[in-house]
Amino acid sequence: MKTVESVTEGHPDKVCDQIADAILDAYLVRDPLSRVAVEVFGSHGAVMIGGEVSSSSEVDASAIAHKVYRDIGYTDQIEVFTNIDVQSPELAQSVEAGAAGDQGIMYGYATLETAEFLPKPVVTAHALALRLASLRKNSKEFSWLGPDGKVQVTYDKGEPTAIVISAQHSTKIQPKEFRVLLMQRLVEPVVGDGRAIRLYINSGGSFTVGGFTADTGLTGRKIMVDTYGGLVPHGGGAFSGKDPSKVDRSGAYMARFAAKNIVANGLAKTCQVSVAYVIGKEEPLMLKAVAGDGKDLTSILKQHFDFRPRAIIERLDLRRPIYQDTASYGHFGRDQFPWEHIVLF
Repeated sequence: MKTVESVTEGHPDKVCDQIADAILDAYLVRDPLSRVAVEVFGSHGAVMIGGEVSSSSEVDASAIAHKVYRDIGYTDQIEVFTNIDVQSPELAQSVEAGAAGDQGIMYGYATLETAEFLPKPVVTAHALALRLASLRKNSKEFSWLGPDGKVQVTYDKGEPTAIVISAQHSTKIQPKEFRVLLMQRLVEPVVGDGRAIRLYINSGGSFTVGGFTADTGLTGRKIMVDTYGGLVPHGGGAFSGKDPSKVDRSGAYMARFAAKNIVANGLAKTCQVSVAYVIGKEEPLMLKAVAGDGKDLTSILKQHFDFRPRAIIERLDLRRPIYQDTASYGHFGRDQFPWEHIVLF
């Protein structure tokens, strides 16, 4: 039995991730060599942006935060505070030399279970969250939905057995109508006949207040949603707000790229890649790939993939403003990102 969750772009933590990555993208547009490490905290009308940036250009982080918030669908006013300084010269020295700017552990995973090379519960959870947001934005019938939302899916023996949905809504909709509409237009288009599925919709009661008005948000607090739903290990590092010189991000992307391509080339049905870095060193401290049956695939991994930080950035062309789109509905499983591309060995 496996359970996985996803959230909409209006979830407070994801709002913070999107603001952080929108700021990163803005720097990369102006200076592709920008080094950015930005964190965002939102709470009850206030948004705090802090971090370290080294760039030949400047961006208006406050204006970006306001735009992201409005584009998501929130209409309440937020007050934005910024406290951004330059990157520590001690950290910058390692990055400039092409070495890892920090120690850390990253994992990548792929499986033949789905067309996305991800576990089925992960794919289903993201599909439900994405469709929930799409109904809100594109269907007049669902104009009563708010931006904040969360879904959870439980699978047993390869089939969905329970779905939990928390969806922000206006007072215009009645609970009974709410449930029927979400079953017909959200659940069944994604998983098929839902009569055998235990369905929990807003089981805690009404959910009319969402976003920063109801809850706090913080970058990096949805790392399992961002990756593999907790079904495989996570090294602990978050992605959003970090430029590709940060191996927390680029190392995890390369690990996914390698795992997916090992599976896509028919060398394993599942593959898990593990990599660890030492601050100030180019070569990984550890680099390993293992198939689901325990077969060691490390020699294949090292033959086809260079995990030195600068090599990762060059191979995946990571100094581009592509990151805001990663900040909702998972960083993996969508072909628009270079670490999802398949290459033949």
